[in-house]
Amino acid sequence: MAEITASMVKDLRDRTDAPMMDCKKALTEANGDSA
Repeated sequence: MAEITASMVKDLRDRTDAPMMDCKKALTEANGDSA
């Protein structure tokens, strides 16, 4: 399982405008893959 960092969440938020917890959940489910 990949470590989800604040910068990963911020990058995804900047690209999607999704809420922080939604971004963190999505990154967790995708094992840190935001591509």
